Amino acid sequence: MPRQGPGSNKYTRKAYKLLPTLPPRPNILDVGCGSGMQTLELARISEGQITALDNYQPFLDDLKRRAEAEGLDNKIKTINGSMLNLPFAKGTFDLIWAEGAVYIIGFAKGLCEWKPLIRIGGYLVVSELTWLRTDMPNEISTYWKGEYPGIKTIAENVGIIGQEGYDLMGSFTLPESGWWDDFYKPLRRRINLLRHKYKGNREASAVLDASKQEIDMYKKYSPYYGYVFYLMQSK
Repeated sequence: MPRQGPGSNKYTRKAYKLLPTLPPRPNILDVGCGSGMQTLELARISEGQITALDNYQPFLDDLKRRAEAEGLDNKIKTINGSMLNLPFAKGTFDLIWAEGAVYIIGFAKGLCEWKPLIRIGGYLVVSELTWLRTDMPNEISTYWKGEYPGIKTIAENVGIIGQEGYDLMGSFTLPESGWWDDFYKPLRRRINLLRHKYKGNREASAVLDASKQEIDMYKKYSPYYGYVFYLMQSK
């Protein structure tokens, strides 16, 4: 899989370029980087040093290989660690980045616990699964209450941003292409391949069925929810 959640290089670039006053060589932390599609893009478009953190070593190994192949390995350092206990000193980073990952710790908790690591005036950029409407059909409301009970509306998340001591610098919703091109289409191909590989394996089939259900739900209910980029500045 090129990435582990919705997004694309185009929208990583868009979010980064909306940040107004980064230093020429920013110190960047990519939290929950996965296999690092957005890490590599950040390395291409910035002159900064990027620390890429994930708790799954095969993803980090894949990122290292691709960084070396592109000649970007001098700009990216990988760390196997947990976002629940980040091993960095206060004020270390000009920018913390988390695409599709803050839900693991929780939106409000992530904003609270990561803030001390950002220098005053530095930035936090996250993409977060968000309700885009409030008139959700029961089927999709029930589904996400089971899968991600912490999902909130844009207004609710904006309120949390202010409460946690950030200024909202901007936000935008990832379009449907950001779900399909680099995530759901490759995922659908992997599901089909793995069904043959694990034919008769009930546990594997349950995992594949759950992934297919997620795709089907988005295809049916995409107007009601999406990933929203929130760009914040630490007060």
